[in-house]
Amino acid sequence: MAVHRKAGRNASAAGGERGAAGESASGPATLGEAAYQRLRADIVVGAFKAGEPLRLEALRQRYGLSFSPLREALMRLQSERLVASTALRGFSVAPLSREEIEDATETRILIESEALRRSMRNGDDDWEAGIVAAFHALSLQVERQSKVAGSVATADLFAMEERHHHFHRALISHCRSPRLLELAERLYVETQRYRLPNYFGGVLGQRRRDATAEHREIMDATLGRSEEAVRLLADHYRKTAAIIEASIEWPPVSGKAAR
Repeated sequence: MAVHRKAGRNASAAGGERGAAGESASGPATLGEAAYQRLRADIVVGAFKAGEPLRLEALRQRYGLSFSPLREALMRLQSERLVASTALRGFSVAPLSREEIEDATETRILIESEALRRSMRNGDDDWEAGIVAAFHALSLQVERQSKVAGSVATADLFAMEERHHHFHRALISHCRSPRLLELAERLYVETQRYRLPNYFGGVLGQRRRDATAEHREIMDATLGRSEEAVRLLADHYRKTAAIIEASIEWPPVSGKAAR
């Protein structure tokens, strides 16, 4: 059953303006990688609706790529839970659900809490400097956007998202576990799919919340090597998930499910 967002007017345009959230500056190395990055970006920002069919011919026309790299991209996205596949209907955008955002959020907290603890044990001067620099860059972007009258340009919203991602990545960057970092990245994308369309629609920015203060508290506790940093990080993610859940029009719960 489909779910509908209460916001997200600029989501479709966002997918076309930038190739992929987090795409490297040097660009994709192969056509398969290009297809993966562009399709993933469009799914994450909400250019394709949950449950929408992803037919190869339509994708070929949209991206100007052949079936082979597109099929490769769809298979990768299926493994990342962004795309679903059935024998009769083929590929489609994975559905949104309250259960998924809650599970992804709690699993992300589990993974990043351990990564943060390890980083606090292993972190050196460069690690601390990276966190401070990332926080500063994010704060500058927040301040810049707060001064904009009317709607914020899509490019600025993407800049905010990239700096936000960089800050949270910096916190856990010294965990010395490639697997933890990989899992954290995948969970980031899963939750990003719920967060970005609401962000582009202005929902996250309209709620009464001082995210900069939350980030500063997390940073200060992390630099102080305090376990409080883990609690603050978990609270930060749960607040975001609660706002997202409230912004989506979920299908009514059946009587059987309610029991």
